[in-house]
Amino acid sequence: MKTILVTGAGGWLGAEIVRTLLERGDHVVAIDLLIGESLARLAREDARVQVRAVDLGEWHQVVAVFRAHAIDAVIHAAAIVGVIQAADIPIKALRVNVEGSINLFEAMRLTGVKRVVHISTEETYGDFQSALIDEEHPQKPVSVYGVTKLAVEHYGRVYSRDHGFECINARTCWVYGPHLPRLRVPRTFVEAALRGKPYHLDQGGDLAVDQVYISDTVAGVLLALDKAEHRFDSYNIATGLAPTIADAAQAVNRAIPGARITVGSTGAYAHGGVVRSAIKGALDIRRATAELGYRPQYTLQAGIEATIDATRAAWAGRTS
Repeated sequence: MKTILVTGAGGWLGAEIVRTLLERGDHVVAIDLLIGESLARLAREDARVQVRAVDLGEWHQVVAVFRAHAIDAVIHAAAIVGVIQAADIPIKALRVNVEGSINLFEAMRLTGVKRVVHISTEETYGDFQSALIDEEHPQKPVSVYGVTKLAVEHYGRVYSRDHGFECINARTCWVYGPHLPRLRVPRTFVEAALRGKPYHLDQGGDLAVDQVYISDTVAGVLLALDKAEHRFDSYNIATGLAPTIADAAQAVNRAIPGARITVGSTGAYAHGGVVRSAIKGALDIRRATAELGYRPQYTLQAGIEATIDATRAAWAGRTS
């Protein structure tokens, strides 16, 4: 049983990480800029959770958390997440993603915490140079988000070399699942179909991209957290497959009778219809499988069906 600090604990992925850590018996120090009701309720119900409102941009707040708790390791999920969000507020993305991470690394250095798992992204690779890429693929990001996350990876390497701790980068790719907070594929498809409305995405249907269910992502992150010794500082945590956007639409159509989700195949996929996507593909997960024992459990069809079931249940709860 360990005490794990989770940054961004009030976020979609961070909250799932907190819940999974508790399920396996760990103690959690959960920090975020704002503490929502769900996280506050969790802390009231489970004494193993300590919740703190912390701005990673404020050095004294970060250090105070480390001094107040005997922290064994960190999972760093706090960030301005996503291509569109970072492009809209590039200076804030720099301050939150990069400056906030440096403050975190400095607090670790000061208090002797030796391991952090950083939630990174396939956006650090930029345009994929082949249909399947491994962790040695050149990192040439083409988005503000990718640039900030690559900077964090490099800062982590410097701190690891100079101060004797490990920054392990879990590179995710198009994580999806129940209650995804951003209006993007496949949430837009699922919600339209459940409302009985047709939905057509004009272009980008042939974009092939690794799409990984949230619980598989969390499983990979915790495997990286738990490994006694690492030979590598980066792992692709995805599925190793690259279904297209059109494949995701068809998965929804198969799962919901009468669904009418269609996608045009001409033209590049654009995030939010505005920012053109990098060329994608599949992330080679053989390193994560060999080193961590990581094996994703959800196919795209199974993950979308689980998302549909959870969305139905959540909507029913709101109306009951």
